[in-house]
Amino acid sequence: MAMLTIGAFANACRLSPKALRLYDELNLLRPARVDPDTGYRYYAAGQLERARLVAWLRRLGMPLAEIRRVCLLHDRDSTAAAREVRAYWARVEAETAVRRDLAAFLVDHLTTDPQGPGKDTAMLELRYSAHSDIGRVRPANQDTAYAGTRLLAVADGYGPAGAPASSAAVEALRFLDTDEVPAGGVLNVLADAVRGAQQAVRDVADGSDDIGTTLTALLWTGSRLALVHIGDSRAYLLRDGELFRITHDHTMVQSMVDEGRLTAEEARSHPQRALLAKALTTAEPDLRLHDAHAGDRYLLCSDGLYGVVPERRVHGLLASPASPDETVRALVGAANAAGGPDNVSCVVADVVEP
Repeated sequence: MAMLTIGAFANACRLSPKALRLYDELNLLRPARVDPDTGYRYYAAGQLERARLVAWLRRLGMPLAEIRRVCLLHDRDSTAAAREVRAYWARVEAETAVRRDLAAFLVDHLTTDPQGPGKDTAMLELRYSAHSDIGRVRPANQDTAYAGTRLLAVADGYGPAGAPASSAAVEALRFLDTDEVPAGGVLNVLADAVRGAQQAVRDVADGSDDIGTTLTALLWTGSRLALVHIGDSRAYLLRDGELFRITHDHTMVQSMVDEGRLTAEEARSHPQRALLAKALTTAEPDLRLHDAHAGDRYLLCSDGLYGVVPERRVHGLLASPASPDETVRALVGAANAAGGPDNVSCVVADVVEP
């Protein structure tokens, strides 16, 4: 069998030798032979198709873990691999649409007369409900969930004072529920409030590194939602029947998934899946702005929900015509029916025309 050196193979498939070495380590594209004395890698000409597929998928921006899944599917069923690529690109387009909306808002905001009122013209309203439950196993509930006219929030505390920590974080934001916030300044207002929440949690922790909380919250302006997120609580958006996760978990396991060192399936059963990489007092949270549409439904939840209830089940419950209150109780009930190993908190909010 004709063998190609790593340099010749790299030239043929348009992947760098450095990338080929990484893909070898990740078991994505192993060389056909490795010289036992020099450690030099050699590749078979028949591996070029796999290498070119990897190169194309990387140009799409697909994470390595998903590329590995597409390649495995391609070995068995190219049609299934094509469906996976199509699904990935649909997610990219949805995320791009969110960024496009933000860009349009910024253009509009920067070109608006600064002497004008700066308020939204297409006003909508929220219909909302929040529920938190201890679950079936834990001795205490360390979650806090809140829903109001302007503020939606979920916090998941940890450590010996986890409950006071999550409660302090949400309580520090509650003044936002009564203050009218202009859309143009909502991110700055929310960032300032989060600094107050961070200090409130530090006061509870009293110097202990073992006490802290996640925080995922949405601040409503009338047609836009400002999102703050840190940790592994989540926010989802149901729009036109499609469910999108609009937060990114700040966990060690998610970091390994992002680097291609774990698949999403492996991450779900990893023994350290709950180990946080960021918490409210250890790093700066994500801040983003989302335009809201009438008919949107938002879900904020702690990992006690998505850790045991499959996403397709969550999707089905959110897509039902039930009210926000009926939906949060159905979601919490589903988590407890699955064993309720953790506290579970849910906030559901519908965007409606007044």
